[in-house]
Amino acid sequence: IHDLSFLLNMPNLSVLSPASEDELRAMFIAAYGKAEPVAIRYPRGGGTAAVPEENLDTLPLGKGETIRPGKDVALLAFGSLVPAALAAGEELDATVANMRFVKPIDADLIVELAGNHSLLVSIEENAVIGGAGSEIERVLSECGLNVPLIRLGLPDRFIDHGEQGQLLADLGLDKIGIVRAVRARDNTQ
Repeated sequence: IHDLSFLLNMPNLSVLSPASEDELRAMFIAAYGKAEPVAIRYPRGGGTAAVPEENLDTLPLGKGETIRPGKDVALLAFGSLVPAALAAGEELDATVANMRFVKPIDADLIVELAGNHSLLVSIEENAVIGGAGSEIERVLSECGLNVPLIRLGLPDRFIDHGEQGQLLADLGLDKIGIVRAVRARDNTQ
């Protein structure tokens, strides 16, 4: 739960966060072709049961993808939380981006989403302090973009052991928690 927070500080290290078994395989192929070190992050537990593609294509390094177009709100999800973000995006009619790479982060995608959404939400299974949301915040600041950002992730405390789905629900990192966080922000505006 703290790996992104310390890995992001390592020079010349790429940090990848696959959303499915297929992406994991493509990221291994991409990592194999790099001369610099690569960390590939994957969650504990089972996968999404995605049927693997027959080809062994790689992914362009540092590029995320928009997987659901929407309005007003953009959910920028990393790794295992992409399915929860997608479910929340359906309910909120929000754009959902599978960010894929924490480092190098897809600054072009962040700038694009900031340009046509009134709220960005980063969603990660890592400590909020120093995690992927911090990288999104850095990009927004460096580009002079003043778009509100909600950073959803793990709080600054140790997390109890337990079943992953229940822990994520308890921490507000499931569909219900994501929707609740966005709607709470809308109610304070």
